[in-house]
Amino acid sequence: MGAALRVWLALSDDGVYWPDEIYQSLEPAHRLVFGYGMRAWEFIEGARNWALPAMVAALFKLSTWLGLDEPRGYLGLTRGVFALIGAATAWGSARLARAYGASALAAAAGASLFALTAVPLYFAPRALSENASALPVVLGLAFALAPDASRRQRLVGASLLGLAVLLRLQTGIFCVGLLGVLVARREWRQAGEALAVLAGWALLFGLLDWLTWGRWFHSARVYLDFNLVQGKAATFGTAPFSYYGDVLWRSMGAPTAVALGLSLFATRRAPGLLAVAAVFVALHAWQPHKELRFILPVLPLFAALAGVGLDTLLRHLPPSPARLALPLVVVAVAGVSALRMGRLTFQDLGQYSGAKALSSAWDDFGPLNRLLIQAGKREDLCGLKVEAVHLAWSGGYSYLHRDVPLFPHHAAGRDSGFYNYVLTMAGAEGAGQRVAAEGPFILVRLPQTHCVPDPNWTSRLP
Repeated sequence: MGAALRVWLALSDDGVYWPDEIYQSLEPAHRLVFGYGMRAWEFIEGARNWALPAMVAALFKLSTWLGLDEPRGYLGLTRGVFALIGAATAWGSARLARAYGASALAAAAGASLFALTAVPLYFAPRALSENASALPVVLGLAFALAPDASRRQRLVGASLLGLAVLLRLQTGIFCVGLLGVLVARREWRQAGEALAVLAGWALLFGLLDWLTWGRWFHSARVYLDFNLVQGKAATFGTAPFSYYGDVLWRSMGAPTAVALGLSLFATRRAPGLLAVAAVFVALHAWQPHKELRFILPVLPLFAALAGVGLDTLLRHLPPSPARLALPLVVVAVAGVSALRMGRLTFQDLGQYSGAKALSSAWDDFGPLNRLLIQAGKREDLCGLKVEAVHLAWSGGYSYLHRDVPLFPHHAAGRDSGFYNYVLTMAGAEGAGQRVAAEGPFILVRLPQTHCVPDPNWTSRLP
């Protein structure tokens, strides 16, 4: 059910939660495969490594081999793969719970708190580093921290955690957590082996940066300097320490309460795992700038802990109808959250303020992106200006898929001759001709049939 819901969302929502899901993954991948795309500052100054865009580029390339070389094809396949990664992550939660001795029933019930709840479903199809890294995190810990893990399993687990760091730097917290748990268990040899594997992945991280940015660990240095040393992330907004708890309570209160409550019952059997998950959340809560997506990689861990806690509870309850029904109650709580996911607003997700906070979080700017696809199919298109919104909130060339100049809202006026189509708000046709419309947006063809080059045009995202 979790996989089906995710794939359905992947094929039905063209909205944008945050520009990173376009300009940190889809757009640089489009540039790699098709040769053109808008460039965010991170991929100009090197604040991100190329692991995630390369992964998406591989999916784009696969799409072209399959004949899916139009936006609907390569975007649908990519979002579908991310959706299935989310479903596999739910399976990883069950696998992690089983590694700590939970029964199949308890592990599956706990995993439903990730598979069927509103927040993981909402984010699942989006090409975000948090989604890509969550699967190797949960599987890596399942292999490496299982009390009866073999040497091979521990090495595979450490490697998966190393891969997660390539996809999202912050998951390095789980690498440190793995070493901490092994040391706390006095498993010195196992800790040394895990450290050696992680060091190898760190070397690969540095090598990737050297090959792409010309300096070892360049992306990590620039990213940490921007966020921790200069504190510039706070310019995107700040929130109190309680932000994540408040937002999770608004968006899926009952599953959050159930997951946390059951996780407490796992304290004796999985103290290290619980500590690692809690530290991950605490460190993110300590940072001034917060977004709900930042803690997505830890949610499958709490689902696994809930499975372990549920198993502990079931073992201590006497046989009764209530004992038999308890796993079904957990799944029902998750299922109700899935049924309510369509009601999510941006306020529920901790995003925006003012009137927009009360707007639906689904398909936001989706109509605009579908008009971008239509614009890309216009044979006479030689330049397009997006007047309706800041360019960062559009799908960029990933949706337009035409190698023509794409102008932001503050670019030269319509009489400049630099473009012959505009994406604007209904009622703002001016002297142009409306050729398509969806929601509040319209695609307008201007009177000129040819475009003159703009010597100042740049592919840098404003």
